[in-house]
Amino acid sequence: MSFNKITVVGNLGRDPELRYTPQGAAVCSFSMATNEKRRDKSGELQDITTWFKITLWRNQAENAAKYLTKGSPVYIEGRLRIEEWTDRDGNNRYTLDVQATDMQFIGSRGEGGGGGDYTGGQHEDDAPAYSGGASSSASR
Repeated sequence: MSFNKITVVGNLGRDPELRYTPQGAAVCSFSMATNEKRRDKSGELQDITTWFKITLWRNQAENAAKYLTKGSPVYIEGRLRIEEWTDRDGNNRYTLDVQATDMQFIGSRGEGGGGGDYTGGQHEDDAPAYSGGASSSASR
C-alpha cells in the first residue's frame, strides 16, 4: 500500500489565478506560504518560510478565486509532488506542488480577505488532466 497526502495551513502569497481547460473545467492556482520559527546554531530565532504551489479544480477553483486574496489564510489537503526545473542561470530548482483535494477557508472575512466556513471536497480522481493553454474567466 502507498499513500501520498499533505496538509498545509498557511497564507496565500498572491491572488488566485482562475482559468478554464478547453473542456470548460475551472482550474485555479496560487502560491501559499507556511512559516515556522527555529533556533539557529547561535540560539537566535529564525523565521523559516516554505512555499507551495497549489492547484484546485472545478467548484473549489471557482470558490478560491471568488473568496481568496493575497494574504488569506487557508487549509489545504492534497497530494504532494516535487517539480524539478532549471532556472535562467542553469541551476536545478525545485517547486513543492500540491494538487489539492480539499480546501477550507479559515479566519474571518476581515483577515486577509478570505474567510467564511466554506468546505469543499473534491477528489483528485475527478480532476481532469490540464494540458496547458489558459483562458481567463472573462473569455469563457
